[in-house]
Amino acid sequence: MSASLWAVLALAYHLASRLAYVLYVGLALRRQQRIAYFTQRYDAEPAFRSFRRVAATIMNNDGVSFVVLCVVTRDTLAVGGVLPRGLAIAVGAVLVLVGVGVKLWAGATLGARAYYWHNFFSATEPVVANTAGPYRFLRNPMYTVGYLHTYGLALATGSLFGLIAALFDQAAILAFYWWVEKPHFERRSVAASEPPQLPQLPQTPQPRPSFLDSGARAAQNEGSPSRSHRT
Repeated sequence: MSASLWAVLALAYHLASRLAYVLYVGLALRRQQRIAYFTQRYDAEPAFRSFRRVAATIMNNDGVSFVVLCVVTRDTLAVGGVLPRGLAIAVGAVLVLVGVGVKLWAGATLGARAYYWHNFFSATEPVVANTAGPYRFLRNPMYTVGYLHTYGLALATGSLFGLIAALFDQAAILAFYWWVEKPHFERRSVAASEPPQLPQLPQTPQPRPSFLDSGARAAQNEGSPSRSHRT
């Protein structure tokens, strides 16, 4: 099998892995948000663990497929005329360190449960803007600077296909953020800021005047002296 065919197969496998990640997680979370798809079948915590198990498998496969793609398609990116090979590897290594470091920092700040979107499965978990860790400087560090390692690995291995995949991966995860995460966080934040609705007490129905009551009041008025005449 030729090297070009291996490259195409590796690229196709990674793109399919990325689509499986974004589409499965996105559609699953949207269904959970709209119709409580998981928590209708299980309690909140078993439902979350079931989702996390599948999501983690798909996400890990996506990461491994990207590394395989860069290795299989190494030396397909002509950077020799721009950067010496050694310098390209050094720059790529720095990007990998920064990207992985920011992603790990952001993940540690959020916590393992939030990393896998636990608040989609809990109606009582508060959803507030995080201002700790890298979130002090960036609104979404995990999907922005946290993707530098993909570009760094593509550059260090000299993989043109890896660079294309890195661009696709970041575009896909940002689309996922705008399509799934952002609307959910905004909806939950608005709901949390609204004052709680007090239960309405049942109103006691007022008795409607009957015909006999009206006749009795009319007779009483006729029998009483009128105060409309001056004396």
